[in-house]
Amino acid sequence: MDINLITIFILAVFVGNEIINKVPPTLHTPLMSGSNAISGIAIVGALLAISTDGAISTYLGLAALICATINVVGGFLVTDRMLKMFKKK
Repeated sequence: MDINLITIFILAVFVGNEIINKVPPTLHTPLMSGSNAISGIAIVGALLAISTDGAISTYLGLAALICATINVVGGFLVTDRMLKMFKKK
């Protein structure tokens, strides 16, 4: 078990939580498309965590992969819905 990986994971959870909670509700939908890029980076990091040795990093990487994938799919759905509101009927 590598203490550096656990430290990076805990810091990433803390920083991500602080950033998301600071976004006002009026900006949440437009920023969702930007957060998809960040979640894409999180997916790459999760895949790297899964590929390391150790059961804990594999399970945490799998959990991060699932959460980031849900965030990306949800972000695209919300952005698509928002863009449909501006199309002429």
